[in-house]
Amino acid sequence: MKSRLFVFVAVLTVGLGLFGAGNVESQSPAAYPQKPITMIVPYGAGGTTDISGRQLAVQLEKHLGQSITVINQGGASGSIGAKTVLDAKSDGYTVLFTAESLGTQRVMGLSQMSYDDFTPIMVAVNDPKVIVVGKDSPYQTLQDLVDDIKARPGKVKMSYTGPGGSGHVQALIYNKMGLDMALTAYPGGADCILAVLGKQVDFTNSNYSTVTGYLASGDLKLLGISALQPLSAYPDVPTLGEILPGSEKYLGNPFTPLSLLVKADVPQNVVDTLRTAAKQAVEEQQWKDFVAQNSLDKLYEAYPDEQSMRTFFRDWESLVSWLLYDSGAAKFSPEKFGIKKLSY
Repeated sequence: MKSRLFVFVAVLTVGLGLFGAGNVESQSPAAYPQKPITMIVPYGAGGTTDISGRQLAVQLEKHLGQSITVINQGGASGSIGAKTVLDAKSDGYTVLFTAESLGTQRVMGLSQMSYDDFTPIMVAVNDPKVIVVGKDSPYQTLQDLVDDIKARPGKVKMSYTGPGGSGHVQALIYNKMGLDMALTAYPGGADCILAVLGKQVDFTNSNYSTVTGYLASGDLKLLGISALQPLSAYPDVPTLGEILPGSEKYLGNPFTPLSLLVKADVPQNVVDTLRTAAKQAVEEQQWKDFVAQNSLDKLYEAYPDEQSMRTFFRDWESLVSWLLYDSGAAKFSPEKFGIKKLSY
């Protein structure tokens, strides 16, 4: 009888212990990730953000142990896709890979969203802006183009993606330097390139990764780099800073920063997991090759932690928002949103 009672008590004790352990586990943060992840790219397929986002997703999968489905959801300068991420559950299973449009949507009157609505996982890369013309263009050098713009104000045609976009910001920098072009808006970067190829416009400011194939085929000519440093792939092609003295204070800014973000209230353990995986992802050789082949700027090396990322977003938003507003392109003053005008 005593032996039976001992066995019963022992079994009951073990059972209660397991039940208690189960309760403790259920109260702790759930392991992440436990299911596939969706990455929203808030622009159309084939652009620089889409190409880079898909490549990063492939590398992230290796370190998260889950598949990542990339969904293009373009429209309204990226605000539709960004809103989808904000409307999703705060569990880290819907992430955003976006270009710079979050920094201008408020002043342009497109949405009330900004970088402040998100938590940065990684400021990934910048796709350099380059100045290209068609293969039959009369412009042989960047100086030829600049000289003609000066000689014929408002006559030389440039394609861009509309008010507030990186191409528009490029045009505003030209304006600051006393150059006036005839601007024609197109739905996307690919359309801007086609406009050059179809001789509808004289030139465009493209992201380098989107024109590499056209440069290789000879359909486009590379005249210049809209930056302070030349491209490693084309070290002899001049920068806009060399041709336009005084533009240096603007050209040090990465005009197409691509970032991986989650909504602001995603749990910290999820944020930490994603950041760790992102840091591992950019060490993959396949990613390094992709970056080198497209001459992308490694912003993740310049802004490695949350504080530096947030400072970068603040400074970028200030520079570009005030540039848009001072030129009359923005609908609202940056002051309305507490965006201070930094000295530059």
